[in-house]
Amino acid sequence: MVIGILRLTIPSSWNHHRRHCLRPTPLLIKCESGGVPLTKQGHRFFYSLTSTAAVDDPATANRLIKKFVASSPKSIALNALSHLLSPRNSHPHLSAIAFPLYTKISEASWYNWNPKLVADLVPLLDIQGKHDESQALISKVVSKLKFKERDLVQFYCNLIESCSKHESKQGFNDAYGYLSELVNNSSSMYVKKQGYKSMVSSLCEMGQPNEAENVVEDMIKNGVKPSLFELRFVLYGYGKMGFFEYMERMVKKMEIEGFVVDTISSNMILSSYGAYNALPKMVPWLQKMKALEIPFSIRTYNCVLNSCPMIMSFVRGSGGFPVSVSELVNVLDEDEALLVKELVESSSVLDEAMEWDDLELKLDLHGMHSGSAYLIMLQWIEEMKSRFRVKECVVPAQITVVCGTGKHSSVRGESPVKTLIKAMMVQMKSPLRIDRKNIGCFIAKGQVVRNWLIPSLD
Repeated sequence: MVIGILRLTIPSSWNHHRRHCLRPTPLLIKCESGGVPLTKQGHRFFYSLTSTAAVDDPATANRLIKKFVASSPKSIALNALSHLLSPRNSHPHLSAIAFPLYTKISEASWYNWNPKLVADLVPLLDIQGKHDESQALISKVVSKLKFKERDLVQFYCNLIESCSKHESKQGFNDAYGYLSELVNNSSSMYVKKQGYKSMVSSLCEMGQPNEAENVVEDMIKNGVKPSLFELRFVLYGYGKMGFFEYMERMVKKMEIEGFVVDTISSNMILSSYGAYNALPKMVPWLQKMKALEIPFSIRTYNCVLNSCPMIMSFVRGSGGFPVSVSELVNVLDEDEALLVKELVESSSVLDEAMEWDDLELKLDLHGMHSGSAYLIMLQWIEEMKSRFRVKECVVPAQITVVCGTGKHSSVRGESPVKTLIKAMMVQMKSPLRIDRKNIGCFIAKGQVVRNWLIPSLD
């Protein structure tokens, strides 16, 4: 199966002038897997490997790799390697060429030795059963950095984090041993803090929050005060596995230690509840956030609304949907309705997303998932109605809704939020239309929008 085929035509004018011009910034193409974006040249290189079946022919693969590295500038060659080393590599069938590609790059005259690349490469080699090669790479790094303790701990931290993200059990266990030994033998507080931080986060990444909590206890015994970072990771580690009792215990532990439960921690808790459809637990937590004056964020909206199946069915379906907050609440079940009410009673997220002055009223939906964009749009429309009813209100010259063109979507150029807003505008017979100069925006004259929302004031 051929994955990621991309045929490109280079303008002849560019070929004609390229020797006399500065080299253009490489165009990065977003990967559906969410991995490192790949350049056009990288796509062509991977296609040549796939189309010639070079993956199964080492001689052909080495010839193509040598040609690619020799003909590519540093940024493009390293981009291709970084893509293959990413845990979310969209070309997993080519992972076997990561090591020969790294080897050839390391021989290039422009290459500056980088232990971070080694840390990213080792788990792939372990997964492929190339343990001798991975150990040789680690030994080389340790030999170079043995008298630079700070650099060595950074390498081990990168290594254990990379192994956990790749879910390389053997690589993780080895890296954990190296890092633990360095931390225990070092007198540097910096080394200890960095090491403990990576040990805790990586254990949680590997689904071992209980072991991570034990590391936190070891920190305290060894005179290292845990930071909010470690406690958050343990909290979320329990939450992701559905161990809510332990997660809630960690919240109390954070409070006892004098840490403020903030928006980030709250979003982790809400996300954990949502992942297990524990909607009734989310309502009290939103209420607690309000009582403690913990501000909501766009991610708060995303965490909550992504967990609401009825709202998700509205925004993902092809049929109609409620066009006001009250209409939405009336059709939702009790749990989802309560969540929506808690969100809309706080206008902080809408206030941050909205800019209103005499020249323009702009609503920026960047960062919002479809459910969040839908609810914010309903809130925004109600806010406009409320303001426009005041005689002293100055109507902005232009109304703009910014939803983007899909650069950060799973499929580049296909924005679910833009599709949703367009459907809403059509159903509501709104005058807002896609801006011809910026297809990531909907625009309309302010007075026209006001007349649409409150026709009785014409």
